[in-house]
Amino acid sequence: MGMVASIVTGFLAGWLAARLTRSPHDLQRSFLVGLVGAVVGGFLARRLGVAVTPDIWGEIATAAAGAGVLLTLWQAVRRA
Repeated sequence: MGMVASIVTGFLAGWLAARLTRSPHDLQRSFLVGLVGAVVGGFLARRLGVAVTPDIWGEIATAAAGAGVLLTLWQAVRRA
């Protein structure tokens, strides 16, 4: 995936995860959460043996799932 596609995927995943977990973020934080979430999602998919479709939609779904896990854990730590 190219650099521009990775940036767009990271932003979309961060924005989607923020909406699903009801944690509003600004543009930079959504981008950062999406990129880190893509790493987390890819790691979890490999560890769980989940096959990810190698297209843009599979990448967005994996990154959004990872970002959702990341945001959920972050909210749990902040509440504790």
